[in-house]
Amino acid sequence: MNIHEYQGKEMLRKYGVATPRGFVCLSCDEAAEAALQLGGEAWVLKAQIHAGGRGQGGGVKVARSIAEVRQHAGRLLGMRLRTPQTSPEGRLVKRLLVEESADIGREFYLGLVVDREAQRVALMASSEGGVDIETVAAHSPDKIHKLCIDPGAGLRSAEADAVARGIGMPEKAIPQARALMQNLYRAFDECDASLAEINPLVLTGDGRVLALDAKFDFDANALFRHPEITALRDLDEEDPAEVEASKFELSYIPLDGNIGCLVNGAGLAMATMDVIRLYGGSPANFLDVGGGATAEKVTEAFKLMLRNPRLAAILVNIFGGIMKCDLIAQGVIAAAREVGLKVPMVVRMKGTREKEGRALLAQSGLPIVSADDMADAAELAVAAARSR
Repeated sequence: MNIHEYQGKEMLRKYGVATPRGFVCLSCDEAAEAALQLGGEAWVLKAQIHAGGRGQGGGVKVARSIAEVRQHAGRLLGMRLRTPQTSPEGRLVKRLLVEESADIGREFYLGLVVDREAQRVALMASSEGGVDIETVAAHSPDKIHKLCIDPGAGLRSAEADAVARGIGMPEKAIPQARALMQNLYRAFDECDASLAEINPLVLTGDGRVLALDAKFDFDANALFRHPEITALRDLDEEDPAEVEASKFELSYIPLDGNIGCLVNGAGLAMATMDVIRLYGGSPANFLDVGGGATAEKVTEAFKLMLRNPRLAAILVNIFGGIMKCDLIAQGVIAAAREVGLKVPMVVRMKGTREKEGRALLAQSGLPIVSADDMADAAELAVAAARSR
């Protein structure tokens, strides 16, 4: 789960990380009032969407008068902001963060991620702040300092100091940088984050270390422990189909193909999409109904797939382990009848009560094509999609 920058900064402040003062605004009047409350001679207006690269897309503006604040707010609010991390349609801007400007002396990058190979949280820092870390990794990998943190000891002071010096933080600022890194790690750990990123982390002209940006992703499987974080979820920033799928505990991600996939198990779903590609087709979605699928969940899964106007065929690929094939077959039949399925459907079943499941499909009277294995199923589905 992602949150907005202004929410991330509120979280940082709770953990003792310094950020510029700012207010979230929903209108030009609120933006002007925020600037007046902040005082000063310049303010930064930042579009709040769940995507990076907002500055590149024109979503960050500097105003040097209240009139300019109103002007920029009027242009930003309601715009479709396109960045390297959005779709071509962009994201609708509904809120702004209006902040006091900072006297930037130097920019740095600081991030925490889960390193699955090391099975630890990894801290990454660089002297190249304000630039996508992927770009730095590709062109200047020697400028990235990485540290895997011992979960028992946490981020030690000596380790944080070494990282700060490694990215060129001045000696006078080392204590601030150390505290910031340790507090960021504490926030990451206690909030079950999967990503925490400050880009840029800045050293101001008067020697302060500030987080000028804040990006957090959270482990969805741990949100039951954090109702206060779950409350920050902005459904407007999520795909409506994915939001609907989450209500039924379905894992659904729309793609740009025309062959719908309904599978039980994430690994099998990935393999199914791969084999569709292998036979020249294009998957329309990732859809995992899980190991305990019911007829209701399967029906909702079909409804989600049928929202795609490009859908030309459906491939159902089931391995009956915990979930028995005959129960899945009942769900598929019920769903096909309820939604009035009009696209061809290929079903491959293997595992527990496979014969019973196949028999139910054959007796249903529905135009369902049965396949023996994954390759056969993919080939049939691709052929069916091409024939429409």
